[in-house]
Amino acid sequence: MSSRGSLAVALRDAWKKYSLREIFHRSLREDIMRLIRGNGQPLEKDEFWALQGITLEVPKGECVGIYGPNGAGKSTILKLIASVTYPTKGSVEVFGRVAPLIEVGAGFHPDLTGRENIFVNGTIIGMSIKEIKEKLDDIIAFSELGRFIDTPVKKYSSGMYLKLGMAIAVHSGADVLLIDEILSVGDETFRNKCIDTIQGLLDQGKTIIMVSHDKSLLEQIAHRIVYIEDGQVKKEQANIEHIIGAYHAKQ
Repeated sequence: MSSRGSLAVALRDAWKKYSLREIFHRSLREDIMRLIRGNGQPLEKDEFWALQGITLEVPKGECVGIYGPNGAGKSTILKLIASVTYPTKGSVEVFGRVAPLIEVGAGFHPDLTGRENIFVNGTIIGMSIKEIKEKLDDIIAFSELGRFIDTPVKKYSSGMYLKLGMAIAVHSGADVLLIDEILSVGDETFRNKCIDTIQGLLDQGKTIIMVSHDKSLLEQIAHRIVYIEDGQVKKEQANIEHIIGAYHAKQ
C-alpha cells in the first residue's frame, strides 16, 4: 500500500447506489425511512449498485487506464473522484486540484463564446482570473479554434467542444486530470497532440486517470490498466512495455 503522502487519489471500499426511479417519484416518508435504515440494507425495488467495493490507489505521477464494458461503472469512478457525486458507502480521497474532462461540453454555457467559456470553465476547475488571463493565448492556440473562439459554443461540433475542454484542462495547473472517452471524438491529428501533451504532463509529475473503450489507446499511455465489470475491479495489470519505453525515453 502506498503512503498517504505519495497518493493522488484513493478509493477505499467505495460503493455507489443509484435508483432507476426519478427522485420526485419518492415520497418524504420513503426518504425518511432510507435515513433510518441506513445504507447497509438490501437494495430496494429499482435500485442497483453502480460500484461495489472499489478499492483503488493512484500514486502521484501515474497514469491509470480504466477499461470495461458499457455500464461497468467506469464513469461513476471518475464522477466520485471529481466530486460530481459521492459514495453511498466507503471513502474517496483526492490530494490536489482536479480537472475533469468527463463529458464533452460539460461546464460550458451554450450562449457564451468559446473565449468567455474559458473563463467560466477555468474558474470552475479552480483557476484564478489572473491565471486564466496569463494562459489565455496558449489555451486558444492549443484549441485550434481560431476565429470560432468568439462564436457561441452552442454552435460548436463535438470535436470543437473537445478541443476547447482539453485546452483548458491541460493548462489548468491541476494535479489530477480525469479523461472519459473524449479523445475518441477528436480528429487524429488533435488526438496525437493530446497524447503527447498528456505524456508531457506525466513527465511533470501530474496524475492522469483515463476511461476508454479503446484498449490500444490505454496501452499507449497508461502505466497501469484496471479492468472493471459489474461495478467491481476484476483485473489489474501493469503496462510493462509502456513503463520500459517511458524509462528509455528519459535516458
